[in-house]
Amino acid sequence: MSTPAANLHGLGEPSRWVRHWAHLVAARGAVLDVASGAGRHARYFASLGHPVTAVDRDSAALETLLDEPLVTPLTADLEGGAWPLPAEATFAAVVVTNYLHRPLFPQLLSALAPGGVLVYETFAQGNESVGKPSNPAFLLAPGELLERVHGHLRVVAYQDGFLAQPRPAYVQRICAILETERPANPSQAVPPPCYELAG
Repeated sequence: MSTPAANLHGLGEPSRWVRHWAHLVAARGAVLDVASGAGRHARYFASLGHPVTAVDRDSAALETLLDEPLVTPLTADLEGGAWPLPAEATFAAVVVTNYLHRPLFPQLLSALAPGGVLVYETFAQGNESVGKPSNPAFLLAPGELLERVHGHLRVVAYQDGFLAQPRPAYVQRICAILETERPANPSQAVPPPCYELAG
């Protein structure tokens, strides 16, 4: 089930975490905004020149994106139906905020193109002490995002802790990349990937 906070996406400011790592997304690369709500992150990436697919079950919220030429709204029940995208559809970035449905992790990872960036931020255990969501089903266990990407993606940044603003919350967040294959032959060595750490 989704976290009730999925309905809070609205037209507020994009997450600072998402903005912080947006520079790692390939220029004009396609972005998948999962559980997008009214599309604060879809609009943000579109403003940077990225075509965005915004997926949410709330068709009324998605209608607010119809004025964005680079955004393709897609109404889908991510929890009650099949994965709404073709198996071959891949993206330069997959963005998820304030949403947790654990069975989706395999699809999220397979939706990344080589070099693609996963930017994920949602509530963690401890949040029940400060407000909603408080249901353990909607709260990440310590280190859970690290475990979900282990062996699949290279972790560039990870945090697990407390945020006082914009409202008190315990969160976990990650930025991780699906690295391209590196040559097995050392004579074909190429420089290691360079992921600029903003800030």
